[in-house]
Amino acid sequence: MKKGLRSNFNFLFIAFLNGSALSFSTPSTNNHNYLSVLHSNPPKVKPNSNNLPEIPFITKYVSSDRSKDLMIGEDAGTFNINNEKWGELEEKGWYTFSLAVGAILAAVAILWVYPVTGYADDFTNFLEKISGYNSHLVTLMYGVIFPVVHSGLSSLRPFGEKIVGPRVWRVIFAFPSLCLSYSWITYFIFHAHDGIQFYNLSGNEYAHSIAWTVNFLSFLFLYPSVFNLKEVAAIEKPIIHLWETGIIRITRHPQFVGQVMWSAGHLAMVGTSFNALTMALLIGHHAFACWNGDRRLYEEHGENFLKIKERTSIIPFQAVFEGRQILPDDYYKELLRPPYAVIAIGTLGAYFAHPYMQGGAALVRNTGLVQGGIFNMISY
Repeated sequence: MKKGLRSNFNFLFIAFLNGSALSFSTPSTNNHNYLSVLHSNPPKVKPNSNNLPEIPFITKYVSSDRSKDLMIGEDAGTFNINNEKWGELEEKGWYTFSLAVGAILAAVAILWVYPVTGYADDFTNFLEKISGYNSHLVTLMYGVIFPVVHSGLSSLRPFGEKIVGPRVWRVIFAFPSLCLSYSWITYFIFHAHDGIQFYNLSGNEYAHSIAWTVNFLSFLFLYPSVFNLKEVAAIEKPIIHLWETGIIRITRHPQFVGQVMWSAGHLAMVGTSFNALTMALLIGHHAFACWNGDRRLYEEHGENFLKIKERTSIIPFQAVFEGRQILPDDYYKELLRPPYAVIAIGTLGAYFAHPYMQGGAALVRNTGLVQGGIFNMISY
């Protein structure tokens, strides 16, 4: 069977590499001039170029009062549907974005997820063997390996791009992060009830409602750079943004706060030692990311970042209570923006997909280790 699949998977693997090279644009390593132009002279796009309906807060953002801002950072979550284009392949449009994302996800599926050709099962089996099949030690190892790979490669980006180029480095960064995320999530879902059980409120209606609300709100605490999907896929030049509005007014590191909320909500439902350890590891990684993120922002933006830092805080609302951050009267306009509508819909979809996630994790566990992989097949 492996030999019969070899030629098909080799073709897909080559197609992935070609698609990635086609899709990824060259990121900029020096963005100071670009940002100064962006802040002072935002690009003008012909209105109604797509002739699509402009619905305030849904398909078109509404500006807030920024008269008290320093105006050295960017406005977060801006989006106008009429500024978007599908474009042609190799252009900075959504067709190219779809190709890039499809190529990466196909590579993850073939090289990692699918047991016959991928190595997710091999990797998890390896961790289980060296830990004596102790699920607490396995999640601990995932909780160390993932931050080292994800934050490490992110920090090494300036050096890596000089060696292999920005396109290859983007693939090197994204691919292992996606693979390790998949493996850790599936392992967590299946083993969430392992270890000592201090309590179990998963059947409590009130606890479920509170946890659901906290978890839903946690996804609104995403770092604004995540909204720039074309930059995430490197269709547009990825830059280290200095944000000044939106959720940044509340907390300078919203994903840390969101992770704390998400972890608290899940731990409130299932009080096991395995769950507590996994949540602590996730929060620890995001706490480190606060320091690492500030370091990278300072290296990129210098004094401008320090000025933004003085007006913001990591702890939510701390800068507001201390008078260092003044929320505009129409602050709600910075939160009622199209990206948040997409996040809300996606979060609801993820909630209703929980049974399928649990079923998928059980399938992965029951399938177990499948010998071989695509690289074994290539060597035949």
